[in-house]
Amino acid sequence: MSKDEGAKKPAEEAAPEQRWKLQVFYLCFYGFMTQIRPGESFITPYLLGPDKNFTEVEVTNVITPVLTYSYTAVLVPIFLLTDYLRYKPVLLLQSLSHISIWLLLILGVSVLAMQFMEFFYGVTMAARIAYSSYIFSLVTPARYQRMASYSRSSVLMGVFTSSVLGQLCVTLGDVSFLTLNYISLGFMSFGLILTLFLERPKRSLFFNRADAACNGAAPTELDKMAQESGEGRWRWHDVLLCRMLREVGLVAKQPQLRLWSLWWIFNSAGYYLILYYVQILWNEIYPARDNRRVYNGGVDAASTLLGAIASFAAGYLKIRWTLWSELVIGAVTAFQAGLLLLMNTTSTIWLCYAAYVFFRGSYQFLVPIAIFRIATSLSKELCALVFGVNTFFATILKTIITIIVADKRGLGLSVHPQFYVYFGYFALLAVAYLLGAISTGIQHRRQKQPAELAFTKELPQPPADGPEKERSSEAGTVQG
Repeated sequence: MSKDEGAKKPAEEAAPEQRWKLQVFYLCFYGFMTQIRPGESFITPYLLGPDKNFTEVEVTNVITPVLTYSYTAVLVPIFLLTDYLRYKPVLLLQSLSHISIWLLLILGVSVLAMQFMEFFYGVTMAARIAYSSYIFSLVTPARYQRMASYSRSSVLMGVFTSSVLGQLCVTLGDVSFLTLNYISLGFMSFGLILTLFLERPKRSLFFNRADAACNGAAPTELDKMAQESGEGRWRWHDVLLCRMLREVGLVAKQPQLRLWSLWWIFNSAGYYLILYYVQILWNEIYPARDNRRVYNGGVDAASTLLGAIASFAAGYLKIRWTLWSELVIGAVTAFQAGLLLLMNTTSTIWLCYAAYVFFRGSYQFLVPIAIFRIATSLSKELCALVFGVNTFFATILKTIITIIVADKRGLGLSVHPQFYVYFGYFALLAVAYLLGAISTGIQHRRQKQPAELAFTKELPQPPADGPEKERSSEAGTVQG
């Protein structure tokens, strides 16, 4: 090979490397900027305050439940459209929905307008899947972990910066909630411009596999299934996803995957209900007349920071998860139940703030463990499908609880009775997990005893002396 060819090859390899770094930087910058919504921590006091002057009953039992219903209604369509349309159109929809939220908060004056605001909020939540899965279509599998880490860190940093910015504006700058909403609208409009310059991938995880195969990418499990079944592209869309769902049903028989999937369904449903209604609880405990004494942004910043630290620390926890998973989940869930009881019974707002920070931190501690325990034995496609199924069932459960507990057509409970229900919900989950831990411990003990007995029998016996040796000889004679 000539020197010129040798010089060209590193240059050709450097170009994709440089392109990958630019994609990482832009995606992280996009994820950071789209989280800058300083007014988000103060939406509830804004609705209950003199700017909108809605009643607590309207916010608790009429407006807020729409968020859960809209999220449930659009979750599956957006999940499928995200992959079919190759991510970018759904990210555009998310940006437009964010702009609609803040326009309705600024201009809307009726309960119906606020219900539409919650509807668009549900759309933005469902569309988060587009950003989290976008990275897998841009880079090679060897870079998945790094990209996921970078994008997740940028999102958390954006949430933290947004909460701190909002709190500083309110406390030190004496900025009104309405002005914060205008600032948030400006950032969301800038986020829409950033979305327009995102590169649209040529392939996706489920529906657009042909391009990946033509580009020489390594065949994934879906590609192998398509080859084994001998189906064409038209049937592939219809048949392969069904086969993947059947495989999800088969792998669900694995005890660890089933346990952590159940945790994801039941605990995340309760967790997000707390997030939806906690600002109403804070306003009930401390109905501040001065906006400068509303510290919702600072609490959100502290809980985000603690959640990031807890998630990082969970990666270094090395225990025998097949034996101790139920105990760890049960202990954390019992701790969360105690925090909910404290939040609901205290009259000190700072104690309620602290309990909420630890509640979020404890949940975020278990999230990376659940992801690891579920993903270890699955392919990329199956893993995405399992998390999608878990999220769908969690959303259905959350909707059922909302209809019964919060909606005015159900019990229509105010915020304090609601939190007693949520406390009982988490306490019941904790009891179930701890009973499972006891059962697992008993089964492990029973399995360990026969193994120890078999090992003892295999050990060489010491030679018998004197009468014992004679008796053994006689016994051998009789046995013969």
